[in-house]
Amino acid sequence: MSEKRATRVRNKYKYDVPLWHRPILSVAEATEYFGIGSNKIYELTEKENCPFVIWIGSRRVIKRTAFERFLEKQYSI
Repeated sequence: MSEKRATRVRNKYKYDVPLWHRPILSVAEATEYFGIGSNKIYELTEKENCPFVIWIGSRRVIKRTAFERFLEKQYSI
């Protein structure tokens, strides 16, 4: 059973949700979760029609399950 804890950060709450439960990951979180360097993740997400990236303004976040499916099909990156 997973336990969610909320901590107050600057009038907002930050929830301690494990990476494998999050639907989207920052590039730093994806680097940690997948064991791939951030430069490689930036390179993979540069294409305009990339199926596993969401742009929030100029910030990119990674769709975790879509990126997992992408990596399963790859021989090398």
